[in-house]
Amino acid sequence: MVKVIMGNRGSGKTKQVIDLVNEAVNVEAGNVVCLERGQNLRFNIKYSAKLIDISEYPMQLGYDYLFAFVCGLYSGNYDITHIYIDSLFKITGDDDDAKAGAFLDQLEKFSQYSGIKFTITISADAETAAEDVKKYII
Repeated sequence: MVKVIMGNRGSGKTKQVIDLVNEAVNVEAGNVVCLERGQNLRFNIKYSAKLIDISEYPMQLGYDYLFAFVCGLYSGNYDITHIYIDSLFKITGDDDDAKAGAFLDQLEKFSQYSGIKFTITISADAETAAEDVKKYII
């Protein structure tokens, strides 16, 4: 399952993710992971969630690299039940809706295989999003 929280800057997406992550660590049986670029969430996420600042890893930006990173997380920990990705365009360095839609489709297939749920924030106007992205917006 892939869900997208989409809205312009300042619309409360990050606050919503913080609340969802903190709730998930209390109710989910497995491990909860949150990916971000920078350390904006460091003091807001409960310690029982694995918070990863992706900029600490020497990898290139892009959807393929992010997908490989997610696969690597899963291969190292089969107990992950939910991955949150805060600010997809910032993490990938690419705000192309077509690429984002293809990435979300790829995550959906991976979710069906692995059982991991994904919740992703995207800073952009939901009204103008491509159809491939809109189908995941909650």
